[in-house]
Amino acid sequence: MAYISQIEYEKASDEVKHQIDRQISENGRITNMKLTLLHSLPSYHALMEWYPLEKTIEQFLGERAVNFFCYAISTENDCLICSVFFRKILKDLNIDFNTFQFTEEEDILIRYGRAIVNDANHVPEEVFDELKKHWNEEQIVAITAFATIMIATNLINKILQVDLDDYLKAYTKD
Repeated sequence: MAYISQIEYEKASDEVKHQIDRQISENGRITNMKLTLLHSLPSYHALMEWYPLEKTIEQFLGERAVNFFCYAISTENDCLICSVFFRKILKDLNIDFNTFQFTEEEDILIRYGRAIVNDANHVPEEVFDELKKHWNEEQIVAITAFATIMIATNLINKILQVDLDDYLKAYTKD
């Protein structure tokens, strides 16, 4: 059971209603996490920076690699909502993460995401050496910043025990 309620549209301020309407217009729905975050517009806006940063790193990583990166972070962080969200994306692409043959770049991203979650103070130097073989410092900073927003999203969902969205329930593990 969620610790924080979801914003009710009828009781929301005009700015919150605008954000809800925008999400539904752009995505066809608004997630439980976003309805929870909308209790605090600055918090909502901070975590919505995930989207422009996602577009930035997709330009040099590709969408599939970004999805693998997010899934690895979310599963390592044990975030039900985010891991199921990315499991849905992968299943819809007919990709089994556990048996997929990743490219070298995808593999290092997955290892980097997991290392950040496991111990951000001690990401192995060899991981950075491998990152630098594929991406420049600006790109590595963008990848890292994106990972931290992904982790923040994981933590919001876990700490506040945001309810799993109904449309994701079919994608939970058996």
